[in-house]
Amino acid sequence: MDVRGFIKNTTPFDLLPDESIDKIMDAGKQEHAKKESLIYHQNYTKLKWIDILLEGGFQTYFVGDDLNKEMVEELGPGDVYGPLSLLYNNRTSIRSVLIKADTKLFRVPQNTFLELINSYPDFNAFFIQQFGTKMQIPGYSKMLNREEAPLNAAVYDHFFTKSISSLHPRSLITCYEDQSVVEAAQIMSKTRQSCIFVKTRDEKYIGYMTDITIREKVVAAGMDAHAPVREFMASPIFVISQEALIYEAILMMFKHKIRYVVVEKAGEYTGLLSRNKLLSDQSYSPFVFIQSFKLANNIEELKARWEQAPEIVFQILSRGVKAENVNKVINTITDSIMQTIIDKVLEEMGTPPCRFVFMVLGSEGRKEQTLKTDQDNALIYEDRPAEEREGIREYFLAFAEKVSDHLNEVGFVYCEGGFMAKNPKWNHSLSHWKQNYTDWIAEIIPETAANFATFFDSRRVYGDRELIDELKDHIKEHLTHASGRLFYHLAVNALKYEPPLTFFRSIRTISKNNQEVFNIKHAMTPIVDIIRVYALKHQIMSTNTGERLLELYKSDLMTKEQYYELLQAYYFLMAMRLKRQAKTIIRKQGDPTNFIEPKSLTNIERVTLREIFKVIARFQTRVKTEFTGTTAIY
Repeated sequence: MDVRGFIKNTTPFDLLPDESIDKIMDAGKQEHAKKESLIYHQNYTKLKWIDILLEGGFQTYFVGDDLNKEMVEELGPGDVYGPLSLLYNNRTSIRSVLIKADTKLFRVPQNTFLELINSYPDFNAFFIQQFGTKMQIPGYSKMLNREEAPLNAAVYDHFFTKSISSLHPRSLITCYEDQSVVEAAQIMSKTRQSCIFVKTRDEKYIGYMTDITIREKVVAAGMDAHAPVREFMASPIFVISQEALIYEAILMMFKHKIRYVVVEKAGEYTGLLSRNKLLSDQSYSPFVFIQSFKLANNIEELKARWEQAPEIVFQILSRGVKAENVNKVINTITDSIMQTIIDKVLEEMGTPPCRFVFMVLGSEGRKEQTLKTDQDNALIYEDRPAEEREGIREYFLAFAEKVSDHLNEVGFVYCEGGFMAKNPKWNHSLSHWKQNYTDWIAEIIPETAANFATFFDSRRVYGDRELIDELKDHIKEHLTHASGRLFYHLAVNALKYEPPLTFFRSIRTISKNNQEVFNIKHAMTPIVDIIRVYALKHQIMSTNTGERLLELYKSDLMTKEQYYELLQAYYFLMAMRLKRQAKTIIRKQGDPTNFIEPKSLTNIERVTLREIFKVIARFQTRVKTEFTGTTAIY
């Protein structure tokens, strides 16, 4: 084999001049490696060279917590192993490497390789880009940055990485709707189960009954225990796929205040999960923490518990849990706080005069809240006769004032922009809200474009779901006939913040409190805005950025590559933002901010950020072309 010619034509060595290839040939050497030998151990073996494969092959992989191979990759002739480990992992092998066949390779000493890196920018840029791309692969950065596990790490991993299929759900016990409560209780006693599911005689599931139901609704209430169970059963039945992750089942239980969910596989009910059983593995978890908010008796307790949230967030992020899952935990906590506060205010003020919805906006509406948060909310109440309107409006403005004040006491500060239900501008009847959206869509101007973007990211947190569903249907109908002017102004809004990259592709900073920093929130905002523009254009009514992106991909409006680029970019930034905020709070370094010093980041993080900012810039160019008809800078 002409080894010199082979290397000369191998990427990226084809970027080097002939004299550099000669230097590689003089310094390097050929070696043989035997099949099935393990030559490098992940995060252990120090590398002295890079390997250029001439014949045969490598299998590279990470070793997971369960000692199984993860993210397996096969390398063959022309592939190179070692540059990323030398450059970005303290010269320690990033992966484990197994020889898959008798292999011939050419080894280039690390000093020679690093000299070429420093001498040829294009050669160096190839590896920077390659590493940035790999860091956007799900799980890659987790494996690379794995830290020592906390004592309860196994439980965190279990909740966040294992599916329900890995558990052993209890078998369902059932009775028919016309059987008596006594018969149902006897079945429960015999099987030692605390929940029984109720079916019709044609085997259709219609509800369930628990031991608590029997105790409180039958025995304590002095009801006839020989009456049919259909008179006392609860419904609906909450069902979850066995492919869902364990944390999803627990969040469902807390959200709906239920103790049991039914596991489903291919449309068939296969078992039962109990909340108490799932949480009995440990006394301290994010889910027990979430539940504690529902048990709080006053605002002071809610405030004290919210102050503990950064520690929970930091722990689960440190274990490599995906940022989108951490967002869901934060969202469930904040929703629980709001629901608890609203319950207390309603108890104090009495029954509301009509149906209503308390909705959250912006990052809360997208379920992407961080630890630095203010209030963004609004209120819808149903249309009532004219003579009732004044009293209804007075009630809900007073109600919103109390809710907002309590949220501020807990730690959710007032919105400086006034986007709160206590503001009469954002507290209206359903018909008024419909007219707001009609006007925003029909008479769009830059100022209303910002309003519309904020209020499009809205979701119900308390109240009658039918009201907000009716509003969403109204919005969707009007979007169908929206003019290009709407999307033009929304696109311009999406181009407001450019990625903080200099002409030479380094991170652009601003001076803040004698530090050179960049604003990570502003860096993330273009991704949110870009995806929102496409979602609006195609009447996608999801509010979460990841969910919108997935729907765009499933509808063939984005390629698989575009989907993964934006998804990984967004949640890498989100993880960095959350972790920095949590650290600031835990270390008592003041209020959390969105400013980050590039020099405080690792080399890995800086490289990945630069690649992400390039991705954002490419998509902004696409938006400019598609929605504004120009590639000019706005």
